[in-house]
Amino acid sequence: MKINHIGNSDLNSSAIGFGCWELGGTYGTFDDKEIIEAIHRAIDLGVTLFDTAHVYGYDSVNQPDGAGRSEELLGRAIGARRKDVLFVTKGGNPTRPDQKRPRDGSYASVIKDCELSLRALANDHIDLYLMHWPDPTVPWEETMRALNDLVASGKVRYIGGSNYRSADLRAARKYAPIIANQVGYNMFDRRWEHEMFSTAAELGIGVMAYGPLAHGLLTGTMTAKTTFEKTDWRHKGMLFGQALFAPDHFARNIAVVEKLKDIAAGKDISVARLALAWVAANPVVSVSLVGARNVREIEDNVQAIDVRFTSAELSEVEAIMMGASGQAGVDTLPR
Repeated sequence: MKINHIGNSDLNSSAIGFGCWELGGTYGTFDDKEIIEAIHRAIDLGVTLFDTAHVYGYDSVNQPDGAGRSEELLGRAIGARRKDVLFVTKGGNPTRPDQKRPRDGSYASVIKDCELSLRALANDHIDLYLMHWPDPTVPWEETMRALNDLVASGKVRYIGGSNYRSADLRAARKYAPIIANQVGYNMFDRRWEHEMFSTAAELGIGVMAYGPLAHGLLTGTMTAKTTFEKTDWRHKGMLFGQALFAPDHFARNIAVVEKLKDIAAGKDISVARLALAWVAANPVVSVSLVGARNVREIEDNVQAIDVRFTSAELSEVEAIMMGASGQAGVDTLPR
């Protein structure tokens, strides 16, 4: 497994990280036993970074008591192998009855969120703690002061942001040594690449790419008739401001994936591995985060790090992606 520094820090991480959104239960059903087996297999294969968030599992309608569910399962799965891995988790998304705003970066709430995450993970420290979203109602100085205090207390080793735009990175960096910014990035969604990647590179902030498989679209397992459970957030058709799964666009995007399968077949790899390798090939990306529901999936995922592209293959990918539908511009990035 290739090891990267995250930004300009000395925090070393496997280039492929294990994304744990699915462990919360709002991403369709899964088998706990198979997930735990996949986590153990990932460690055996050299995966060192596991990314979760306190909000993974929380759904105000279907799972109002689900906050921390992903963290709890991850902590239980890792167990005695804690010394072999890095825990990344995120706070700032309201999950408590007293929180009424869509984001909460207030000092007291940031501290509370971190404490709840530590309890759910059953650990005494978090290797990298991120603010899940910027909170425009709270001064940057206040939010960053909370993160700095968490580091000073020993509860957190490093800090960063998630879904931060270029201006957000510059503002936050004035008050705290953030080392990472976690954003969505895949063949169907390159908005963050255009909006923020150059700023991250300039400031020495590592990009952690979530959704490299376009939240399942690039796994190659879907068809135009695929449907989603009502508890699965994808059933609404929108993926962070892009209508990739909406009825008017889904079939066309499935056709795009079918064409990508031809390139993958020529390299004797799965389309999922192709898509993940494409993300990991960007030099600004420190970690590509991808979930896995079973051992077979993680074994395929980790091999993406060995895939190389010719200029002709990259050009062919670009041409195929021109046929995608439901995409949106940088101005649609969610806040």
